Amino acid sequence: MEGLKEYTLLKFRAALFDLLAREEEATDITELIDEMLLILCETMGFSGIALISRNYRANQYVVEQCTDRSIHLDNILVSLEETLQSVEGDPLDSDILCTDFQHQHAYIISLETKAKPTYLYIISKEETSTYSLSWWKEIQVECSKFLNRLYHQEHRAHQEQRYEQLYQVTNKFHSSMNMSDILYQIIHTLETVYPHFTYFLLLSHDINNPHNLPIKHLHYEGDQFDENAMKAYVSGKVQIHSEVSHSMLNAPLIGKQGIYGVLQVRAAGKVNMPEDEIKFISLLGITAGSALENAQLYQQSKRVIEDLKLINETSHQLNSNLRLADTIHYMSTQITSFFNASAVGFVLFSQNRKSKVLPGSTSFFFTPGIYQYVDFIYEKFLVEHDALFINDATLQMSYKDLPFCSIMAVPMIQNERVTGAAIVLHEKPYFFSFDNFKLLQSLIHHSTLAFTNSMLREELEKLVVTDHLTKLFSRGYLDDKIKDSMVQDPYGTFILVDIDNFKRINDTYGHQIGDQVIIQIANIIKSNIRAKDIGARWGGEELALYLPSVSLEAGILIGNRLLQKVREQTNPKTTISCGVSFWKNEAEDPDTAQQLFHRADKALYQAKNQGKNQLVVQKSRV
Repeated sequence: MEGLKEYTLLKFRAALFDLLAREEEATDITELIDEMLLILCETMGFSGIALISRNYRANQYVVEQCTDRSIHLDNILVSLEETLQSVEGDPLDSDILCTDFQHQHAYIISLETKAKPTYLYIISKEETSTYSLSWWKEIQVECSKFLNRLYHQEHRAHQEQRYEQLYQVTNKFHSSMNMSDILYQIIHTLETVYPHFTYFLLLSHDINNPHNLPIKHLHYEGDQFDENAMKAYVSGKVQIHSEVSHSMLNAPLIGKQGIYGVLQVRAAGKVNMPEDEIKFISLLGITAGSALENAQLYQQSKRVIEDLKLINETSHQLNSNLRLADTIHYMSTQITSFFNASAVGFVLFSQNRKSKVLPGSTSFFFTPGIYQYVDFIYEKFLVEHDALFINDATLQMSYKDLPFCSIMAVPMIQNERVTGAAIVLHEKPYFFSFDNFKLLQSLIHHSTLAFTNSMLREELEKLVVTDHLTKLFSRGYLDDKIKDSMVQDPYGTFILVDIDNFKRINDTYGHQIGDQVIIQIANIIKSNIRAKDIGARWGGEELALYLPSVSLEAGILIGNRLLQKVREQTNPKTTISCGVSFWKNEAEDPDTAQQLFHRADKALYQAKNQGKNQLVVQKSRV
């Protein structure tokens, strides 16, 4: 009997040797394992054999292969669970285990496989006593060697496949400068290699997510704080955490300059992940971290180039002697376009804390709603002495129903004094990035000198064409505008004004009061004409008004209104006399400016001679 068993063992070994010789031809090791189990059944005369292993991912026993499909596999697993729970240590150390299964004798052999706990469940009609322990040991050794060889080859093939995929994904990483594409490749690779796990990317910064990847924000505190993920992020080392319900691996995404997030791998149940899989995921995290860093540096360099281009174009445009309104309009357009802003404005602050919105700002800055923002920003400037970057104004401003939540405000500083501010607004909170804020600061810093020069140039131009005392236009400016009007407009009215008894005012009250009277009348003129009308100082106590495209009848009404306002509003009480002339664009013998002045002067002389405090109209060319 013993000789027969030895013979069957030799026959079994020989058959296994033949199988190993065909190893390279086999496309799947399951074919070879199936043949091993069939050979074992035929050689040893067993009724059926099942190969059972412990699946660490599912944390349970599974039947990998079975020679007899009529065997109830669920019953086999129950038998194995009960048998192993009743024995401490290796079952073979406590003799051969036998369980009654469908009136047959079932034997459990624990195989010494390195890849995973593996067992042979053998069904035979013979009594346990007919097989010696040494014979079972021989079966164990031969099957273990054969399976270890196959598992080793399979493991090596899987390793080659994994690292081939790592090589391919590395090439894809370094051929792409798009961060969302790199993150997609990370998840896609892991789902291909380890489809049984769940994956999350915990990132330390916001990112565009067109692929709808499982991306989460890496929280530093609060209800969503993950201690193990944060340990991986801070230490730069893989962190593994297991509980009864789940297991988790956190691999940092490491670059040369920093850590950009954490790759989180989750498995159901308590799982002991093999070292090679931990190493692969860790390497993928390192490779991905370097790729993310390169992509981020590339995106930053692109932003810097775009920023410098914007600053250069803006500086070039601002240095082309634009008018102030054109300068502000250009800046508002540039900022609106570059930052996707909803409202952009430039505001000047006076020393008495009054503010003035500069023309060229967007429409919201000319509505009453702007003052709640301007007052708030000015107060902040006084306290903080720095630019403002506010993500949600509703948390800081006491006003309700604010139309804009995101604020960027940069002071315009001249001679160490805040003279104004550039204000950029958007309806949504947290709309602008900090990079936007830094760029706006740089842009305004480079533009402040151009703003100042534009304002100074316009102030200088205004001084050249403005009378110092009355702030009305000069006579030379009036002459030029009337000549232009006679070319462009169909008609116009000219009013020459003289202050009655002005010498008596100077003699009675002094020249200082006389100057104040001239200023009072000049202010009355400015407050009673349109923006395109021209009030000017003609000379001495004489003032003038030119009303382009205004009929003689309307001009007479305006002149009479001035007579009344001067009588009522001057102090000391003063009156004026007015001479009115009118021109009309006629084909034959057109008027000249000198003729217009001459007729008004004659009408004024007549008003003076007729008793003053009255208006006289020229009679010719009406």
